[in-house]
Amino acid sequence: MGKATDHESVSIYQFNQDEIDQMLTKAGECVLNWCTKDEWPVGVVHSFVWAKGKLWLTFAAHRHRASAIKRNPKVSVVVSSRAHDDPAGPHGQVCCKGTAEFHDDRETLEWFYHLLAKKVSPTDKAGEDDFYDLLDSPLRTLISVTPVKWITFNSAKSFAHRAGTLDESELSAPASADLERMPKEMAKRGIKVE
Repeated sequence: MGKATDHESVSIYQFNQDEIDQMLTKAGECVLNWCTKDEWPVGVVHSFVWAKGKLWLTFAAHRHRASAIKRNPKVSVVVSSRAHDDPAGPHGQVCCKGTAEFHDDRETLEWFYHLLAKKVSPTDKAGEDDFYDLLDSPLRTLISVTPVKWITFNSAKSFAHRAGTLDESELSAPASADLERMPKEMAKRGIKVE
């Protein structure tokens, strides 16, 4: 069995709001998660837009997720830096716990379709128009997810900290999982920190 290190406390590597905004603006895909009627958590990959402080996603109104989210609007959305190709970052992951709201009015749908089509085809007007036409279906619905809590991991900070090159002022305050639960679990398992 390996030994625990002081780097087991990963909650100290959080993104700030500007880094969250960058990640959500740059990333092309996310995973939307919800609970089914029989309480199974499931998720599907979606293209999305980050705008007006919310995540916006679309799918056909007859999908099971539509009725599940109407029944329980508590969802989560996960975005990985693997979903963008900017080497300058930010790198890691962002999870948003939030509440979903449905939008079916034409003005909001058109606003979203234009934003998503431009995001998917930023330099190809024909591709943008084609994707807009694909989205513009009478079966389509739109949700916005309003963030309630962010769970983030900044992998660049983690790497720099392990390398001894991160200014300690850039570390976030540890979460209760690291302050309270981790020491109890370590004691239970007889683990000592190196």
